Amino acid sequence: MARLDRLALTDFRNYRHLAWRPDSPVTVVAGENGSGKTNLLEALSLLVPGRGLRGARGSELARHGTALWGVAARFAAPGGALSDIATGSDPARPERRAFRRDGQALRNRAALADDLAAVWLTPQMDRLFQDGLPGRRRFLDRLVLALEPGHARQLAAHDQAMAQRNRLLAGGRADTAWLNALEDSMARHAVAASAARLALVAQMNHDALPAPDAFPAARIDILCPIADRLRGHPALAVEDWLRGRLAAERGADAARGGAGAGAHRADMALSDRATGRPAAQASTGQQKALLLGVVLAHAALIAGMRGEAPMILLDEPLVHLDERRRAALLDRVAGFATTVLMTGTDAAHFAPLRGKAGFVSVQDGAIRPSDAIRPPDAGSHDAKPV
Repeated sequence: MARLDRLALTDFRNYRHLAWRPDSPVTVVAGENGSGKTNLLEALSLLVPGRGLRGARGSELARHGTALWGVAARFAAPGGALSDIATGSDPARPERRAFRRDGQALRNRAALADDLAAVWLTPQMDRLFQDGLPGRRRFLDRLVLALEPGHARQLAAHDQAMAQRNRLLAGGRADTAWLNALEDSMARHAVAASAARLALVAQMNHDALPAPDAFPAARIDILCPIADRLRGHPALAVEDWLRGRLAAERGADAARGGAGAGAHRADMALSDRATGRPAAQASTGQQKALLLGVVLAHAALIAGMRGEAPMILLDEPLVHLDERRRAALLDRVAGFATTVLMTGTDAAHFAPLRGKAGFVSVQDGAIRPSDAIRPPDAGSHDAKPV
């Protein structure tokens, strides 16, 4: 399992400069609210395809008062080989991100998937089933993206064609040939994206992928007419159907200000596989347990398919869990050989990991050893210079 060997941040979020070398695969990061705990997880999440765990734009990532930012990390493979991965503002075009691997510029972020994968859970996901469908769809697409980096290109191409179509319809410009071309692009990319979603869901729902101990096995369903048709029709036939629907609904779409059909209309439903109870009807604690079960099962799926476990980034993972599930989560995490970062406001809540994980605290843009829960013989957890 590739492990984080060092992390360097420059003008990223609240960090002017940080150089840190963790001394354990599993690290608990403690600190007050607003100290920058989540920013560390976000920095690592930007080293895989996508826009990170907050979905932030590049312009939002620079430290206040600066325009350029950077994240660089070195990972060590079991055989000792080292790999450097970096991202940050493109100096020529600060609004865009640049990517490098071992010092060489990459043309796009999808290439990062060759080296690294990551899964994460954040407190914002606790409201996944109370908020609107965009958040649930992003969660689903994040699962897909970890195994199929090309999924991002399909979604981007679909959305670009849709935006152009929306502008044409809003302006009353009935250029049939242009609309036909845009709807053809939308249909092709929407069907490809829906097929990737269906494939991921089938893998996640397979009985051979068991739920982690103490966490319910979840069933994921896609609520989407395109996905429904793909279950019983060839992809080309579904593309033809979607093209026809888009053409027929041009007037209605012009009136509503957007496309009524497409990859952007998909929703995700989550339920307890054993009881059938929908997550939307479960308690907050049950929802959190379902989501953690999905994230950990997804990590196991990635490990099985790639032969290497992903980074696991858990922001405030113990919130809303009962004592039994807290203990089960910490016991499972203690056995991971991959990079795991967990955050919390009180390191004492992670006491079962004493001697099995590194404990650090974040304050004033610096990482320091956490004295609150360090066992006497555990040695130093000081941040080592890069």
